[in-house]
Amino acid sequence: MSDQPIVVDPDLYVADSAYSPSDWQSETTSIGSSIYRGLMDNGRRYQSLIDKESCIPSDELQFETYEAGHLVDLILDSDRENPLFRSPIGQDREESLQILDIGTGKGTWALLLIFLAMLPTCSQMATTVRGVDLFPPPVVWMPPNCVIEVDDVLQEWTWREQFDLIHMRNMIASFDSNEWDSVYKKCYDNLQPGGWIEQLEVGPFMECDDGSLPPDSKIATWGPLMQICGARAGRLCDIILTMSTSIRKAGFVDVHEKVYKWPIGPWPKDHKFKEAGTVNIQHWMSGMEGWCMWLLTKFGDPQPWAKEEVHVYCANLRNEMKNPRFHVYHKARRVWARKPMPGEVLPEASSSRPPRVRT
Repeated sequence: MSDQPIVVDPDLYVADSAYSPSDWQSETTSIGSSIYRGLMDNGRRYQSLIDKESCIPSDELQFETYEAGHLVDLILDSDRENPLFRSPIGQDREESLQILDIGTGKGTWALLLIFLAMLPTCSQMATTVRGVDLFPPPVVWMPPNCVIEVDDVLQEWTWREQFDLIHMRNMIASFDSNEWDSVYKKCYDNLQPGGWIEQLEVGPFMECDDGSLPPDSKIATWGPLMQICGARAGRLCDIILTMSTSIRKAGFVDVHEKVYKWPIGPWPKDHKFKEAGTVNIQHWMSGMEGWCMWLLTKFGDPQPWAKEEVHVYCANLRNEMKNPRFHVYHKARRVWARKPMPGEVLPEASSSRPPRVRT
């Protein structure tokens, strides 16, 4: 259960993870277009499709960071036949399923969903998955029913079909509050009646159940600092706390949620948490600079930071995270909800609370 403490492994002395950027490099196809070249800032590449600056880079290191985060998702839901989503789509349907993945990154979630649909234990119903993002993913092949597109979901949606499932994950700091309302409304308008929206987000706030993390540690500063800088930039870093309410506000019903603990490092005793923590610490080692560089150099507290200050801050964070005596985790939240059917009698919003799913 998500509210239970994670048992610490007493036999752990040294964390195996070490920061090594070369471990997370990948080769990509070189394409001479302005969209692929992107915009360079402080040594990182950002999208150039729209005029609005992106908070998170779109480069090889960040794509590999997404892959590590996705693997943590899969590990913590590895006891499920379908670890990719929880929305009950495809029931009593004869037509093919239409699925949209917003913020698809490298398209890994979309591609795995196609492969999952091919398994003998799953429905043989045809499935088409569209992945959309602001930066072209570094992929050279996709099956014909998995389409990756470069587009801005804040603009008018031009897809002809309505979707059975719209999926999002790791969208922290992507939009301001008004833009989030617009995205959720577009999701609602472009879903089939009875279709589902599902979103998984990871929070920046570090927690510790046994008091092993000193309150003056650099790790303890991360969440509050990101929240302050995100508020100054107009980019919400606490979406994990607000998305359930925002989804309800957009008109969705039958809202469910599940909260996860993501340990940082291999300190847990439980095998699944230990495996997730081992991957998650590398997720942080490769990702933290990209997550904070733009925010701190543009909207840092108490004033914008120099690039070198960000490097020092990240180095201190890495050293603390590799300390096996710090039993730290942060939370993730999955929310899934349904678009009502025509004529469906809806419960009063004030009397309806999203149930917590515990598995």
